[in-house]
Amino acid sequence: MIMRKTVLKAAREKLLDMRRQVLREISDDLKQGREGSKEDGMDTYDLASEERDREISFILTDRDRGKIQAIQEALERVDEGTYGICESCESEIGPGRLAALPFTRLCVNCQAEHEKEAKAARRFEDERAYRKLGVTDVDEENT
Repeated sequence: MIMRKTVLKAAREKLLDMRRQVLREISDDLKQGREGSKEDGMDTYDLASEERDREISFILTDRDRGKIQAIQEALERVDEGTYGICESCESEIGPGRLAALPFTRLCVNCQAEHEKEAKAARRFEDERAYRKLGVTDVDEENT
């Protein structure tokens, strides 16, 4: 029990550090974006490049938002005492996996199974879309 408390305390500290780091990076990116938006003397290519950079930054910010949420949920699991327990099979998540991905919800085996199922679902959706396109193309040729 004392060992588990030590693990949870260390996990909390690591998660809090990660959250501070992500928030700092977001803050720095926002400052950089505000400072870099001086459009005086910029030609069309510069403006297009800056717009693309903003889009990439938005995507990254969205990813960061997801990471912050995952960290927050992991902190809640620490508070509940369920941190480090797989949400699928309820076995303990290996220490190496928790060290690499402190906000993970699944053990390695369940994560692999989850990814395999997701890949199969994507393949099924791709095949359905392909069949729909194929049927549509044939219909257009017959009209």
